[in-house]
Amino acid sequence: MASTDEDGRTVQDASPVDTVDTTPRAGSPAAGAAAPGARMPRWLPRAMVLALALVAAFQLGSWAFHQLTGLLINILIAFFLALAIEPAVSWMASRGMRRGFATFLVFLGLAIAVAGFITLLGSMLAGQIIKIVEDFPDYLDSVINWVNHSFHTELKRVDVQEGLLHSDWLRKYAQNSAAGALDVSGQVLGGLFQLLTITLFAFYFAADGPRLRRTLCSVLPPARQAEVLRAWEIAVDKTGGYLYSRGVMALISGIAHYILLEALGVPYAPVLGVWVGLVSQFIPTIGTYLAGALPMLIAFTVNPLYAVWVLVFVVIYQQFENYMLQPKLTSKSVDIHPAVAFGSVIAGTALLGAVGALIAIPAVATLQAFLSAYVKRYDVTDDPRVHGQRRRGTGGPGLRTRARRLTQRLIWQRPAEQPESEGGSA
Repeated sequence: MASTDEDGRTVQDASPVDTVDTTPRAGSPAAGAAAPGARMPRWLPRAMVLALALVAAFQLGSWAFHQLTGLLINILIAFFLALAIEPAVSWMASRGMRRGFATFLVFLGLAIAVAGFITLLGSMLAGQIIKIVEDFPDYLDSVINWVNHSFHTELKRVDVQEGLLHSDWLRKYAQNSAAGALDVSGQVLGGLFQLLTITLFAFYFAADGPRLRRTLCSVLPPARQAEVLRAWEIAVDKTGGYLYSRGVMALISGIAHYILLEALGVPYAPVLGVWVGLVSQFIPTIGTYLAGALPMLIAFTVNPLYAVWVLVFVVIYQQFENYMLQPKLTSKSVDIHPAVAFGSVIAGTALLGAVGALIAIPAVATLQAFLSAYVKRYDVTDDPRVHGQRRRGTGGPGLRTRARRLTQRLIWQRPAEQPESEGGSA
């Protein structure tokens, strides 16, 4: 049917197929996209440059962080070392001594103690090594006699010595040791430089502690300054408490092992006791194994059976320390739950290795004590369920009552009435 427009002209009805005009008009997006001379949006080049700049900055930051990881770890160790000696330095500074000189005296005392311990330990090890080398033929004869008696062989010491001297394993071991001597020297120099770096940063952190706190607080508002100073004080207390607990455990461990070694007649028992106490407590992860290996070696030079007794005692005492002594001392001195302390050590080891295991507990204790001021706590109602008890009258019948009722129902209840048979219904 035809229709007329406003001018009176006849317009034919378009079919449903012809109602959609697919021809791109001038100025439409399709026409603009199809035009060969179309321009890109003005924001696109700037967005691409910004994206490339962000990627480059991220790559540069990641590379710099990986390159400075060792330095950052050394600074972290130095910071906790400065927190540990902060009480002693502050005490001497409060008595009128200059803070720098007080820090120097603390480090000098630590250096003398460490040097004296290393000297005593080195002399003891040198004497024992010489004794082991001198008595090695006797040990070898005793082993050969035991093998000949047990397995009915006819070994001789001369044959064993010649076999060891001409073996390929010994030759390869000597070649590898000679080739790795330079690597060992480099590692020793690197360790000394790392120790010097930690000592230098720790000295500056401890000597310039008030200046460092003023510098941090100068860029913060007064409310934030109080929070920073409070966090610093908590960190000092928790780090000191952690070192105190470690010192107590080192003293107990050293006395226990000294008594054992003295009872067995092992030489240098006092030095070995100090070695076990310090190494097992202040060297994480592998400290226990290093601490127990040396007394076992010295005990072996006296009697091989004594080495077995030392091994058994080390294992038993380690279990006693891990499950009874350490959780109680840590929870009292650092005020942290034993499970949290154990988990923090595992997390610290996974993140930073041995350094993380050493500083994990004081770091977590500081964080926990600092965040506890911002957690609102309420009084707990006096409910028996808080103490692990069931409240009477609300928990329903007990397990014994329900079992008895179920048994009576199964035995005495009659079966349900059966419906009428089909024949009766018919």
